Amino acid sequence: MSGGLILFAIIAFIVLVAIVKTAVIVPQNTAYIVERLGRYHCTLEAGFHILIPFFDRIAYRHTLKEQAIDVPPQQCITKDNIAVDVDGILYMQVMDPAKASYGIGNYLFATTQLAQTTMRSEMGKLDLDRSFEERTSINAAIVAAVDKASDPWGIKVTRYEIKNITPPQTIRDAMEKQMRAEREKRAMIAESEGERQSKINRAEGERQQAIALSEGERARRINEAEGRAKEITLVAEAQAEGIRKVAEALNEPGGLNSVNMQLAQQYLAQFGNLAKQNNTMIIPADLANVAGVLKACSTIVKGTT
Repeated sequence: MSGGLILFAIIAFIVLVAIVKTAVIVPQNTAYIVERLGRYHCTLEAGFHILIPFFDRIAYRHTLKEQAIDVPPQQCITKDNIAVDVDGILYMQVMDPAKASYGIGNYLFATTQLAQTTMRSEMGKLDLDRSFEERTSINAAIVAAVDKASDPWGIKVTRYEIKNITPPQTIRDAMEKQMRAEREKRAMIAESEGERQSKINRAEGERQQAIALSEGERARRINEAEGRAKEITLVAEAQAEGIRKVAEALNEPGGLNSVNMQLAQQYLAQFGNLAKQNNTMIIPADLANVAGVLKACSTIVKGTT
C-alpha cells in the first residue's frame, strides 16, 4: 500500500512538472519563439499555449514594443578635420521575431554599432559649423541606412535623434570667442544704425522747422506788406478826401478868405519857429509884405482847384 502511494506521488509530480513546462502564458506585445527538438517550430503570440513536454522549449522571448536604445558617445572626424563626440538615441521595433532570433546573434548590439558607423560616415561629410545645423538630415540618413541593413533581421528602425555634439575644449573656446565677436558686431551695427536714424530724424526735424519758420516769416512779411499797402491806400484816400473837402470849401462863399487866413497863420507860426530854433536867420527883404505871400498862395490854390 505504501509502495502504491509513492508511485502515485511520483506520477503526480511528473504530471505537475509537465503541466508547468507545457503551459505557457504569453503577455501582450510579446512573442515567444518555440523550438521542437532544437529546430524552429512556431512563434507564440499573446495568450495561453500548451507545449509538448520534453520536445518543445521556448528559445527566445521578444518584446514587440518600440524600444529606445542609448547609443554611446563616439568620436567622429568632421570634414574640416575636427574631432567631436556624438551620442544619440535609436528607436526600433521587432517586426519579425523569428528573423530577430535567427537572423543575427544580438540585434540590439548590431543596430547600435551600425548607427555609430553611419554617424561617423555622415559627420565626415559635413563641416563642424554645418553639423549643428544639419541634425535633421543626419538623423534621416542614419535611419535610412540602419533600417535597410536591419531588414533581414526583422527589425524596423523608426527614428534616430542626436543628443549631443561635443567639440574639443579648444574649439569650444574659439567658438565662444567667435560668438562673442559676432554679438559685439551686431551690437555695434545696431548702435550705428540707431545713431544714423537719430541723425536722420534730427535733420528731418530741423528741415521741417526751417520750412515752418520760412513759411511763418513769409506769411508775416505778406501780412506786413498788405498792412502797409492798406495803410497807404487809406492815407491816400483820406488825403484825397481832404483835398476834395478843401476844394468844396473854396467854392463856397468866404472859403478863399478862410484859406488865406490859415495860410497867414501857418506862415507866421513857421517863421516864429525858425526864429526859436536857429541863432542866425535870414529875414526876407519885404517882411511886411505878408499880403503878397498870401496872394501868391491863393493863386496856387485856385490853380489846383
